[in-house]
Amino acid sequence: QLRPTGPAMGSLGRCLARSLLRGQPGLSCLPEPRCYGSAPPELQEKTLVLVKPDAVQRRLVGNVIQRFERRGFKLVAMKLLQADQGLLDKHYQQLRQKPFYPALLAYMTSGPLVAMVRGRDGRLGCPKGIQGVQMSPVLQVWEGYNVVRSTRTMVGDTNSAMAAAGTIRGDFSMHVSRNVVHASDSVETAQREIGFWFQRDELVVWESGDQDYTYGP
Repeated sequence: QLRPTGPAMGSLGRCLARSLLRGQPGLSCLPEPRCYGSAPPELQEKTLVLVKPDAVQRRLVGNVIQRFERRGFKLVAMKLLQADQGLLDKHYQQLRQKPFYPALLAYMTSGPLVAMVRGRDGRLGCPKGIQGVQMSPVLQVWEGYNVVRSTRTMVGDTNSAMAAAGTIRGDFSMHVSRNVVHASDSVETAQREIGFWFQRDELVVWESGDQDYTYGP
């Protein structure tokens, strides 16, 4: 997300102060307004999140969902299912020749899991004025940007011993072989994995109305 923090916010404050001292009703030192209705397609990311069988058994599904909701990620699809070997062979195709794959397969089929698609609604919001001062809307917020990388950061290191506190695995994982959650590691991988776990008509297209509450003044 692009937010008015740090040096950028300092420049904005200085610009606003100069404009008010000059008696000018706005930020005359900023460029002309630039506001767009939707983000480019390449920024409208979605990612796959799997709450693994150990997390379902430990009643951690709500904790995982809450992390994403607090971050503002939009829920596009979710279902509880029992994964079979055919589905997991496709999902883990890069690992099928690894010696640990039979144990991984046994773990992932040991009980139900929850599959989710998370994203943003791909709109670009323009900020409102501050205390009645009309601002040129140059500080904009992308929705749909960086969802995959942000999710991986939230999930944490695969090895629970290395996962930082505050990440999902750092807070809940007990062992590298029981690491609670999976998240796609790239935009391309996310697109492929979503296709394994969901039909196109299972991805719900809906308009999120929380943008003003999240990014408003």
